Amino acid sequence: MEGMMRIGLTGGIAAGKSTVAQHLNNLGLTVIDYDALARQVVAPGSEGLRQIVQEFGNGAVTADGQLNRAWMAEHVFGEHAAPGARERLDAIEHPLIYEAARRIERSIVGNASIPCNDTSPQPPAIVVHDVPLLAEVIGSMPFSFAHIVSVEAPAETRVARMMSTRGMSREQALARIRHQSSEAERRALADEVIDATQPIERMFERVDTLVAQWRSELRHSPYR
Repeated sequence: MEGMMRIGLTGGIAAGKSTVAQHLNNLGLTVIDYDALARQVVAPGSEGLRQIVQEFGNGAVTADGQLNRAWMAEHVFGEHAAPGARERLDAIEHPLIYEAARRIERSIVGNASIPCNDTSPQPPAIVVHDVPLLAEVIGSMPFSFAHIVSVEAPAETRVARMMSTRGMSREQALARIRHQSSEAERRALADEVIDATQPIERMFERVDTLVAQWRSELRHSPYR
């Protein structure tokens, strides 16, 4: 989209991507959180939730009208999930998520067209799409990215984090990892890989360097 640079941010589950995303936000970049959008499009009363119930049945919703996430996780990611369940869920959620992301982008570009003083418009924005499953969906996304960053940590580190912070069993954590792209696939997609096992200060220094590079690129690019 004219008037902005789009960055893709991804990484394995529990690798540390959210920490990097928060730092990017603290540096003044707009971060579009696809996990947040995924929750938004299946909120009570939403079209997304209506379609999920129609597709998967009444077990997909709780008595108070919320998406039954535990039930869905078992039926989509669990050992006995029906073939194609993940694809059926994606076909409902993804178009709604992409449209929500597009609305955010439109609002950013619209604001950037408003002069920040009497003579000059605001500079082009750097917008980060925080997409956990970017490697899986990039071929069907209605977006292209100037740069892609992947945040990585060893699988055992991620399993331990999911067990300690998300209350998952080891089997549940491993199932989530199996349903994501491999580290090799994410590394092949990215032009920058951040090692989330290093001290956080060093990790943030690398992120700071990347943002400085992107801003320099914007000053000499067709994004203006």
